[in-house]
Amino acid sequence: QVQLAESGGDLVQAGGSLRLSCAASGRIFRLVTMGWYRQLPGKQRELVATITSGGNTYYADFVKGRFTISRDNSKNTVYLQMNSLKPEDTAVYYCWSMNYWGQGTQVTVSS
Repeated sequence: QVQLAESGGDLVQAGGSLRLSCAASGRIFRLVTMGWYRQLPGKQRELVATITSGGNTYYADFVKGRFTISRDNSKNTVYLQMNSLKPEDTAVYYCWSMNYWGQGTQVTVSS
């Protein structure tokens, strides 16, 4: 079983930056794809970004050029660097891997 624990969510002004972290349990972390999803108020959960074991990345169009996903296999941790934040980025952000989910971390962007 995989356990995922997100951290780094906060209240930030528009244009600001945050870095989310997701610490994962399990010895196979380095072998699996990791991802970040988000759920806006009243909306369905949506994919933000993924990173494969080989470091290949995918970004949703609405974060391209602003967010960067990365991983540190030595720390079993995946990161989401979020720059140029907008009020519409306000959401609960979830870490995902192999159909396991973290508990989520709240990101609030004020205008």
